[in-house]
Amino acid sequence: MLWAMQETWYTEATEVKMRILLYTGKGGVGKTSVAAATALRCADLGYRTIVVSTDAAHSLADSFDLNIGNEPMEIAPRLRGQEIDVLHQMGKYWGTVQDWLTNVLAWRGIDELIADEASVLPGMDELASLLQIVYLHDSAQYDVIIVDCAPTGETLRLLSLPEVVGWYLTHIFPIQRQTARIAGPLLKSITDLPIPDDAVFESIKGLLQQLNRMHELLADTNKSSVRLVLNPEKMVIKEAQRTFTYLNLYGYSTDLVISNRIIPEKVGDNYFDAWKGSQARYGQLVEEAFSPLPIFKVPLMDQEVVGVEMLRKMATAIYGDQDPTRVMSISQPQIVEKSGDDFLLKLRLPFISKEAVNMTRASDELAISIGNFRRNVILPRILATLEVKKARFDGDYLVLTFGEPATR
Repeated sequence: MLWAMQETWYTEATEVKMRILLYTGKGGVGKTSVAAATALRCADLGYRTIVVSTDAAHSLADSFDLNIGNEPMEIAPRLRGQEIDVLHQMGKYWGTVQDWLTNVLAWRGIDELIADEASVLPGMDELASLLQIVYLHDSAQYDVIIVDCAPTGETLRLLSLPEVVGWYLTHIFPIQRQTARIAGPLLKSITDLPIPDDAVFESIKGLLQQLNRMHELLADTNKSSVRLVLNPEKMVIKEAQRTFTYLNLYGYSTDLVISNRIIPEKVGDNYFDAWKGSQARYGQLVEEAFSPLPIFKVPLMDQEVVGVEMLRKMATAIYGDQDPTRVMSISQPQIVEKSGDDFLLKLRLPFISKEAVNMTRASDELAISIGNFRRNVILPRILATLEVKKARFDGDYLVLTFGEPATR
């Protein structure tokens, strides 16, 4: 009976170009609720949808008020959910290499339990979970894949790894593998140090290829979009800015910002006056930080967002009558490029002349003022240590050249 239900669920699906939507943001901003509400809206519109959580501390099941396991399960018509088993993913993509690293650390006299923990590189567990996206995409069972990412932009910064994959596989990987084959027997005769065998190298090669495939999918702006969820609070906005900067740096498209839990004007209790004033001020900072990206403002719900009914209510508050699978913005408002010994920061500022631009800088923050308009940019670390050497306009983009400070 279950198999028959699954077949019906597939064959009745609406034809649509696949979309991958990743929701990220600081912990506690309501990111999981937004992702779950979006998934429910997509399913209600007729799309075969799956929502997956890559967060080690899963809360997706709590949002739907259901038990969700590590395999896709039916939540509602045309909607499935999955809380990815990190240990299973680690074993699938990192297991052989981890076993070898554990043996090397144990050989050095490190306690076996500590060696096993230390053999997992920082971020590998989250990255292994994100690799599930490749499997779900290639299965062709879904029209929309919605990812509730771990509550930090650090996970997405790890996606810069595929940029070195091609070079490593072409130049370094064959040399290391050949060296291990030649020197391995000699080393084994004089030491009991664990030597990586072909299985270890095949595991590394497979992982790098999967990373490269994931990068291709997530860098396809027609297929994949990252959406930032935040609250109008200073620390939350700053972290979202940094995430946005690195997403641009690594070529991933952010098409929407969702400002969540805004206290409605109709709330008349004086207790909330200070909160409403603060949210109004920081709402302006959100505009300055992310313009010209669309910013959807979501009111604080009148009760906890748990269960299908409340998630549908939240979806209406977020999207109104809009289709969440639509690409909300195709412009890339911020680009970082290398140019000789310098770096270029390109900011999209249409209909503006260079003479109208004023810039101030404090550490890694760059504030650009144009009349009453203000744009606040968090610089990536590589630019934060450099000086702005010149500024020019190239079409709609203000191009800032960063370089080493002049010697005196």
